[in-house]
Amino acid sequence: MYYVNREGIERRLACIPDLAAAAAELASGWTGSRIEGLAQERALHLALEIVTDAGSFLIDGFMMRDASSYEDIVEVIAGENVVPAERAEKLRELVLLRKPLVQEYDSWPRTALHPLTAELPELLTGFADDVGNFLRKELDPWEAR
Repeated sequence: MYYVNREGIERRLACIPDLAAAAAELASGWTGSRIEGLAQERALHLALEIVTDAGSFLIDGFMMRDASSYEDIVEVIAGENVVPAERAEKLRELVLLRKPLVQEYDSWPRTALHPLTAELPELLTGFADDVGNFLRKELDPWEAR
């Protein structure tokens, strides 16, 4: 029997609607202001943390291959069919932003709209659906016993 931290996963996924709405609002009315730039950085950072946190919980709970990096978290969950290959590619792009956002923030182009910002609503909503479907498929038969 697996111990999967469903509460931890669900708490992270519960952040997605607000984050997706904020990203959509930023992308649709982008002017390149300082506030928008900082908000975009935070939205992208939170998005990638949600993906890596939920992915880590899945990897630990289902005893998947250990991930060696943030990018590898996406590789592992894609390899275990949590997310489809097309979404995994975009999730890789997202998690690759961690270093620039966290360590190279002094050179982040704050006035430019990052292409992933407009894609976050669909990307994150799809990710949440994928994770929910995977949990139902893997755990519900066990929980019914």
